[in-house]
Amino acid sequence: MPTVTAALVYEGDSSRSMINALAASSLVSGVILVGEVHETDGSATANLETQNVPGDFFSGKAAAQILDSLRSDYLLIVFPGEQIETGARAVERMVQVAEDSGAGLVYSDFKDKSGGTLSDHALIDYQLGSIRDTFDFGSMTLISKRAVNHAISKRGRIDDELRWAGWYDLRLKLALDSSVLRIPEPLYTRVPRDQRATGERQFDYVDPRKRDYQIEMEEVVTEHLKRIDAYLAPEFETRPASDQRFPVRASIVIPVRNRERTIKDAVTSALAQLSSFEFNVIVVDNHSTDRTTGILDEIAASDSRLVHLKPTRTDLGIGGCWNEAIYSGHCGEYAVQLDSDDLYADQNTLARIIAKFDEGNFAMVIGSYTIVDFDLKEIPPGLIDHREWTRENGRNNALRISGLGAPRAFYVPVLRQLGFPNASYGEDYSVALRISRHYEIGRIYESIYYARRWEGNSDAALPLATSNRYDAYKDHLRTVEILARQKMNRHELE
Repeated sequence: MPTVTAALVYEGDSSRSMINALAASSLVSGVILVGEVHETDGSATANLETQNVPGDFFSGKAAAQILDSLRSDYLLIVFPGEQIETGARAVERMVQVAEDSGAGLVYSDFKDKSGGTLSDHALIDYQLGSIRDTFDFGSMTLISKRAVNHAISKRGRIDDELRWAGWYDLRLKLALDSSVLRIPEPLYTRVPRDQRATGERQFDYVDPRKRDYQIEMEEVVTEHLKRIDAYLAPEFETRPASDQRFPVRASIVIPVRNRERTIKDAVTSALAQLSSFEFNVIVVDNHSTDRTTGILDEIAASDSRLVHLKPTRTDLGIGGCWNEAIYSGHCGEYAVQLDSDDLYADQNTLARIIAKFDEGNFAMVIGSYTIVDFDLKEIPPGLIDHREWTRENGRNNALRISGLGAPRAFYVPVLRQLGFPNASYGEDYSVALRISRHYEIGRIYESIYYARRWEGNSDAALPLATSNRYDAYKDHLRTVEILARQKMNRHELE
């Protein structure tokens, strides 16, 4: 019969209940308590073989000590931060799946308990591209000692100097030679502590207070990309010249559907740009059913620089709307993003972006933005400047983080070779990854854009199913990009 040791941070009554529940399983033979444990806590271990590992749960040192002391066939990791209640035969089911599949890591769906109500909380399947440190495994994972031993012997031990990325480093190494398998069954119940909506959580990774954390995560993922031959050195192709003719130097592109409250502000902000070159504003009106179309018609009647495109297709996402703009005869040599509920910070934003293109061999330029409310008052986290991006490693770290910033601007001759996926989430991330594979991306680290957060934002408070679909899609994009970079590296060696 396979044996299991559980590792968790002792957090008082909630941990005591968890340990008692684990002890009810005939498979659980021991428990490892991580962090500071008082002598009076010993009674909470329910007669299980008990060990104590000092330090922070997520550190490389603690993770390495836990693995070194592991004598059972499996390690059940109970992540701190949430109160959980195991379901009936939860451990047995995880072990059964691990034994039958030979998976190196197993995790499962669960139920959320809030206000006395239970709701299913599905997770997403692990992919080759699921290399972000924010991948959600839930609160419990089961790891095979056999798979761990193989990963460490082949890929190296966990670095004792890691402060936060101990388990992240192990997971990336483990997944190289062993499968990571989700059980689509709710095996436990969790009382969530982070009640923020998705729109509030999505900027956690650029919080300047977590800069050291981000640097460490970047170092770990960079080593992973080198191990799988998907790392790209800071050597870039020359941006191709083009014999295409363009009616203007730059086009500001605004896809829109049903934004009667904000579209006039956005278009006015775009038309107010000061420049020494000709530009236009292309608004792709995706079959709006409110007053958006009428508002645009009124502006276009008084300013010929506004190009109001109305697609004949009815199946276009945001990416499809972008394609309508960039492949049209109205598009300039550079295409610059402006969302239909956002604004440029001042009248010089467009000029600064084009000047950045002129500075170097860039196929794309990305600026920085400030989060504001509907009345343009700054709200947390404020400035999003993506200073984690470096010329040396930005395109590698881009495979770990959730996005690259805004506003985004493109050299259209390159963009027309690629096109956008016809999606309404991650379409810009897809193109940025694709461009960064070959070309350098220029950055502007000062705020030149206002991103409005209001109840009308499409990502303000996403349902779980939608959030999962978006996360899975971005992992898919990373998967494709990793495969492409591996293929490119192999060809360069031939």
